[in-house]
Amino acid sequence: MMNEIRLLFGRPAIPDRKDLISAIKDLQHRYGCIVQALDADKVVSNRHILFATEKALSAFSQRRNIAKDVGMEIMRYASGERQIERALNMGVSDKTERIALVLASLEGQCNWPDEIELSRLLKPDGLGCSCRYNAVKEVFNISSAELDSVGEDRIEDLVIERVALADTYR
Repeated sequence: MMNEIRLLFGRPAIPDRKDLISAIKDLQHRYGCIVQALDADKVVSNRHILFATEKALSAFSQRRNIAKDVGMEIMRYASGERQIERALNMGVSDKTERIALVLASLEGQCNWPDEIELSRLLKPDGLGCSCRYNAVKEVFNISSAELDSVGEDRIEDLVIERVALADTYR
């Protein structure tokens, strides 16, 4: 059986960060899914998050994960960081206006929550994946010189490269 990943984007239905995280943990326990909320402003593309999530799931299945929690491992890869402390920049904060909600099932071991259940966490806004490039440049430490050399249209490739290299900094 394969891993399955679903992505949702929108505004948090629960304004308080701690309450949102608590509701996400509750949803995980009730459905057996992996659920991770990220700051959508820092998610450059669907490809970025799908790649990071696959790498995190693979790390767990091969027992080479760094984080103890699959959701945190997803955040670690999504941030391109090896250190969990630095990876937290990708997560939801009190300043987060939009979230990217990652739902994943390891080897099909998940009952997917329905739309009503998910609407308690997220209000879809129809914007999909629409990052803020300044936030992405800051989180991924992309310099103006680096962008000038490859072109701004290649920012996704720079982010994917950092995700891919997250394992190499041991």
